[in-house]
Amino acid sequence: MRRRKSEFQASPPVQTRRIISRLRRALLLMGILAPLAFLWGCSGVISGQSTQTSPPPPAQTYSISGTISPAAGGSGATVTLSGAANATTTADSSGNFTFSGLANGTYTVTPSHVGYTFTPSSLSVTVSGANITTGLSFTAAAQTFSISGTISPAAGGSGATVTLSGAAAATTTADGAGNYTFTGLANGTYAVTPSRTGYTFNPSTQLATVSGASVTGINFTATAQVGQTFSISGTISPTTGGSGATVTLSGAAVATTTADGAGNYTFSGLGNGTYTVTPTNTGFTFTPLSQSVIVNSADVPGVNFTASAQVTHSVALTWIASTTSTVTGYNVYRSTVSGTGYAKINSSPVLAPLASYTDTAVQNGTTYFYVTTAVDASSTESVYSNEVSAVIP
Repeated sequence: MRRRKSEFQASPPVQTRRIISRLRRALLLMGILAPLAFLWGCSGVISGQSTQTSPPPPAQTYSISGTISPAAGGSGATVTLSGAANATTTADSSGNFTFSGLANGTYTVTPSHVGYTFTPSSLSVTVSGANITTGLSFTAAAQTFSISGTISPAAGGSGATVTLSGAAAATTTADGAGNYTFTGLANGTYAVTPSRTGYTFNPSTQLATVSGASVTGINFTATAQVGQTFSISGTISPTTGGSGATVTLSGAAVATTTADGAGNYTFSGLGNGTYTVTPTNTGFTFTPLSQSVIVNSADVPGVNFTASAQVTHSVALTWIASTTSTVTGYNVYRSTVSGTGYAKINSSPVLAPLASYTDTAVQNGTTYFYVTTAVDASSTESVYSNEVSAVIP
């Protein structure tokens, strides 16, 4: 009984046990709530981060486009953009170009292409909320240059023919000093070749490359060919006018020969050049009067003429005799111009009372104008009479 009593006494009171039990429950609740509180705090942090502002969308961009014509100058041209942004592009085979991804702003567009100039040389354009697709047009013009030189000495260069071949073909003639020029040439490689009958040239041909600039100093030296000569020949017909006719050569050389009994003539030993052949024979006229002949490294035959016998003409003049008693004779004057330029044709006065004169020194195909004067014993002359004319066929 005592042991039980003592056990009973040792046990805590009921109220105390209730307090301990409540403390245990409180501690357990705190252990459960503490992680929840921590999670709540983290949740607050995470929630705070997720409410930050999103970045703005990228800015809108635009394009600039245009055309370079004709396609020959536009195709492959380099187009440079400067100003609010810098860029370079290459025009397509039709000369079209485009710059994209551009912000609003002012830009300068400049085309370039070797061997071409552009109109305009550049254009300013402003992008303001829209693509630029009109107003950007350029015209390409091929640049041209020249090739020039001198052929010396001038004796061989003057009048020489100069031929251009290669990237273009042309022919020109050297001036009196042997200078020549080919203009309007595009970039490229050319061959220049001089020629002139009777001359050789050193060098015979030269290459000239045009690359963005004119080419000068393409010079040659001309050397006269020695030893080879040529002839000019022909016939004067009929033989009545050709036989024994005198034939004169002038121009690059001077000579005279006489046609044979058949009217044939020849000039030999002639160099290249231009000559004039003229026949003459008393009592004959010739058709044509003369001929121009060019000797160019070959004989020239067939320089022919036709002779026509001259018909002898005369002019018989008569006038009314003066009634003045002191008149002893008359003088006769002639001119080929009406009203002026008269020259006396009688060697001595036509003695009165004779009042006529025959002019036998007239030429075919000529018109003459005549006047007379009265003369007294002291050789005092009157004024000219009225004028008369005569046409010689």
